[in-house]
Amino acid sequence: MKTIKGPAIFLAQFLNDIEPYNTLDGLCKWVKDLGYLGIQIPTNDLRIFDLDKAAESETYCDELKGKVNDYGLEITELSTHIQGQLVAVHPAHDIMFDTFAPENIKGNYKARTEWAIDQVKKAALVSRRLGINAHATFSGSLLWPFMHPWPQQPKGLVDMGFKELAKRWVPILDVFEEYGVDCCYEVHPVEDIHDGVTFERFLAATNNHKRANILYDPSHFVLQQLDYIEYIDHYHDFIKVFHVKDSEFNPTGKKGTFGGYGDWRDRAGRYRSPGDGQVDFKKVFSKLTEYGCDVWAVLEWECVIKSPEQGAREGAPFIKKHIIEATTRAFDDFAGGGVDENQLKNILGI
Repeated sequence: MKTIKGPAIFLAQFLNDIEPYNTLDGLCKWVKDLGYLGIQIPTNDLRIFDLDKAAESETYCDELKGKVNDYGLEITELSTHIQGQLVAVHPAHDIMFDTFAPENIKGNYKARTEWAIDQVKKAALVSRRLGINAHATFSGSLLWPFMHPWPQQPKGLVDMGFKELAKRWVPILDVFEEYGVDCCYEVHPVEDIHDGVTFERFLAATNNHKRANILYDPSHFVLQQLDYIEYIDHYHDFIKVFHVKDSEFNPTGKKGTFGGYGDWRDRAGRYRSPGDGQVDFKKVFSKLTEYGCDVWAVLEWECVIKSPEQGAREGAPFIKKHIIEATTRAFDDFAGGGVDENQLKNILGI
């Protein structure tokens, strides 16, 4: 067993143009004062991090790591959720996802894919320079519009979709292998990797690439009505990143998992601050500890009711309360650890 590290916090949801949320220094001081020990850094916001510069300059990486460490914090992971999403985009989503592309390639979807692939590869190199062994990202999706099998899917469509997804990701995963970093996909709706079966299909399509792993976030499984505890039983060997995020699912006679096209506040399934939803975090932390998952517990704040400031304030003590100090001895180890065969025979009467 292994004690989970934390508490840590994902900075993406807190970035804005108001101090202290608009600079890395401001954010580091803020989260340290709240009791956090680590930060997960998004790589798509130049206000706090320049991925291209980090890929070019080891000095930049050293200075960045030193700055974070000076605040008494560690960098837990880098995130390329946005860039990973753009590795694979179905044409139905092209226009809406184009908002995340650099201005000079908006509307040029081929160039956007090439840019996204290059970005995630750079994140592998930079993670190694920062001494990080896991990375957080999205898989992107070519198949999500076909999630419900109506109209009837032509045979081979899903297999081709995963084959193409793997074709785009395997060269990226090879770079992660080169630098000794695990690429961890957040298992998430609107991604082709959105549950256990789809992760397995992707893994098979990559020929079981050793760097293809999982970012575990139980909130997404509540919305899918998937057993998020048993999920750990199945996939604990692949869980290398952990988001502490809550959610709730309250179906009615009018709406269920598909949400009726409602806004987040009006959906049956919606995200909440940790402790305000339905995730049994005691069981989650127990399972991850039992299996020896070497992860940071990283708060990802998303809530339709509570403010981000309150969510961040409450997040550190919430995580700290749930971290289990893994035991190094058995509670009933009174008989000693040696084997005495004569004693055992006497006990059995043989």
